[in-house]
Amino acid sequence: MLIHSNQYKDQIFKLLKKGEDEILEFKSSFSKAVIETVVAFSNKSGGKIILGISDKREVLGLSITEETIQKWINEIKQSTEPSVFPDFQIVEFNGKLLVIAYVDEFPLKPVSYKGRYFTRKMNSNHVLSADEIVELRFVSLNYSFDAFEVLTSFEELDNEALRYFKKRISESGRFKPSDNLVNDFEKLGFIKKGKLTRAAELLFGTHHTSIHLGRFKSHSTIIDDVVIRGPLIIAVEEALDFIKRNIALGYEFGGDGLKRKDRWQYPIPALRELLLNAIVHRDYSNPTDIIVKIYNDNIEISNPGRLIGGLTVEDLKTDNYQAKHRNKLLAEAFYLTGDIEKYGTGFKRLREWIVDYPYITLEVLDLNDFIRIVLSNKEIEPVNDTVNDTVNDTVNDTVNDTVNDTVNDRQKQIIKLVETDKKITIEQLSEQTGVSRLTVIRDLKKLRELSIINRVGSDKTGHWEVIK
Repeated sequence: MLIHSNQYKDQIFKLLKKGEDEILEFKSSFSKAVIETVVAFSNKSGGKIILGISDKREVLGLSITEETIQKWINEIKQSTEPSVFPDFQIVEFNGKLLVIAYVDEFPLKPVSYKGRYFTRKMNSNHVLSADEIVELRFVSLNYSFDAFEVLTSFEELDNEALRYFKKRISESGRFKPSDNLVNDFEKLGFIKKGKLTRAAELLFGTHHTSIHLGRFKSHSTIIDDVVIRGPLIIAVEEALDFIKRNIALGYEFGGDGLKRKDRWQYPIPALRELLLNAIVHRDYSNPTDIIVKIYNDNIEISNPGRLIGGLTVEDLKTDNYQAKHRNKLLAEAFYLTGDIEKYGTGFKRLREWIVDYPYITLEVLDLNDFIRIVLSNKEIEPVNDTVNDTVNDTVNDTVNDTVNDTVNDRQKQIIKLVETDKKITIEQLSEQTGVSRLTVIRDLKKLRELSIINRVGSDKTGHWEVIK
């Protein structure tokens, strides 16, 4: 239908100014590339194709009739599976005819063009891999990889893991277990047609997936590591125990300066949430382990898998995205134990937990086949493999001498610790404040410059004294 009005004029001006993106494509004429874009939009969130405009945004126009449009519709219908039917409109723009093709997101994905599958990424079309095709079909049909049956029998499951799960769901109150756990598993979907699902095997049985954790002294030197294999329902706490052994535990004092409270280098609930997130959203068709790397100044948690259902990193920064679960039964299990929520509140709670840690930043990286979460502690000096670890060399060569004119809370804590124990060492101050030796050295240097504390005697046999 030809539109002889200017109702689209402003809209097209704006689109020309904006340029191509994830939901907009310009094409000079109809071709197989147009059908590929139709398929890509159908497999994503829909979009518009404007024909008669070059990729350089030059308005070329078309020689077009209603019969031509019908021919295009038939060609798209015959070459796509399932068949797609875009809505075409002929519009007049600055004396030239253009065609706008409106493509809706297709409900049953993936859609193919002559046996090839495409999706939209940024402003271009990308061919889907075999794994992406399978995953898109699962999401479209509301299936879950962890819901497929396995050969493992119920008797082969770990009794300790089963007892732990029953105890946790009883405590949470989200599911009331009966005396017959097999019946409970059938109700929860962990047993289907008399067979265990992949989720039950992962949660309570023996499998070949692992969580590999390492503590790094530098980016090239590992000083402790562990590979956790076994039931995922208890692997979370084992992994968290390793992390807690390899991060600093400090203390903070109340307003009276007397009551002491433990303060970890990172908020523990946030670390647990990130571990659970990696387990629940991992792609278990990928044999790669979940990798946790602990450095002096940051923690990296990487899991195989990509964001699904059109979810983006930018979406995760908001509080109104719709949660998508690759492994629905795993999510259900950890929901029943009270460890997670199922409504897309995980990243919102992460941001809330780190409010009390203003020097900590949270970063999400989508690395195509991997998702990496990085918690960074900006108060701690980053690793420098060439640093001489002696106090004097560190102070002289690596400490940043720019300081504020006021004493911060951590430095006040150091003053109280020095008052309590005049022979306290830098290592002990580092442990009790939850920061690195470099940070403690920097704080001590500032306090000495401000004539608040002083060192009496040698580094080995001397002691601290508080001047004011």
